[in-house]
Amino acid sequence: MVLESTRKILVVDDQPDILEAMRFLLKGGGYATETATSPEQALLAAAKGGHHLVLIDMNYARDTTSGAEGLALLDMLRARAPEIPVIVMTAWSTIELAVDAMRRGASDFITKPWENQRVLDLVERQTARHHELSVARRVQRRLLPPAQMTLAGVECECVFRPAGEVGGDLCDLIETGGAGGTTASFLLGDVAGKGTGAAMLMANLHGAIRSNLDLAGEPSRILSRVNRLFFSSTSPEDYATLFFASYGSQTRTLRYVNCAHPAAVLLRKNGEVERLETTSLMVGAFENAVFEERSVQMLPGDRLVVFSDGVSEARADEDDAWVVESIRMLGRAGSKSLAQSLALAAVSTDDVTIIDLRF
Repeated sequence: MVLESTRKILVVDDQPDILEAMRFLLKGGGYATETATSPEQALLAAAKGGHHLVLIDMNYARDTTSGAEGLALLDMLRARAPEIPVIVMTAWSTIELAVDAMRRGASDFITKPWENQRVLDLVERQTARHHELSVARRVQRRLLPPAQMTLAGVECECVFRPAGEVGGDLCDLIETGGAGGTTASFLLGDVAGKGTGAAMLMANLHGAIRSNLDLAGEPSRILSRVNRLFFSSTSPEDYATLFFASYGSQTRTLRYVNCAHPAAVLLRKNGEVERLETTSLMVGAFENAVFEERSVQMLPGDRLVVFSDGVSEARADEDDAWVVESIRMLGRAGSKSLAQSLALAAVSTDDVTIIDLRF
């Protein structure tokens, strides 16, 4: 009987003796194994989930030399479950194939014949990393707002798609009360870097903002305070771009600060487009930076779309004009899933985060 805490490994190879040897080795190391003898079987097994790591051979019965089947299997596994690490197995004579696999997302490689201790060390390292990232993903998801919600009369849609296991983008939707009616705060930021380090910085920045919500209705003041906190707790090279806005339901005024973030797109009901451009430097760049605040009057039927540079820079051969035109077309069609549609169009290697606000 396998305990729930036992880490489970999927091993894929078309040679039964290889499968049995690997199963025996991993069992001795305290791991549970599932085996598959072809890419097709591997994909069916992977679809069921529950694996902490996948070990795949690079050659199978249909093609025993080129590694094309192994690379194709790697691509499909990474596309379907990017959070599960994959270790490839190859012969010494095809070490270049292993390097190619690493470029395409493999976490590491094992050469045949293998050294038992190296295999166990690799498996331990990768499964431990997978566990740590799983915890980080759960924490990060708890920091995200719901995909759909309404604040201060504003219908909101939020999409967050990290480039890797965790992301360095930050988004939040916050509602606070006050004597002047309900106030909603909208923020979308992008911390420098990628991966776990960026996610930790993002959590740091998010915590600083959340702990100063008494100033949420005054974007310039809250960002001045948050900037000092972020600057003092991070390294000189750490910074974040950020768009922070506060909206009052009674005055229908949106007050915002854009800290070197991609310009948000304000789509008016009549089809006209305005850009809410940069007003200030990045958060964390300078301890005593000044954050200039601007305001805009919102009318019924207006729409504001804020996005990270994973969207605006998704097409390397273009500027972000394609984003503006996509928002204009989707808005004209009255799309209630604009953020989701825009995210699908943004084929990017960077984090993709979008907030769509319908007033």
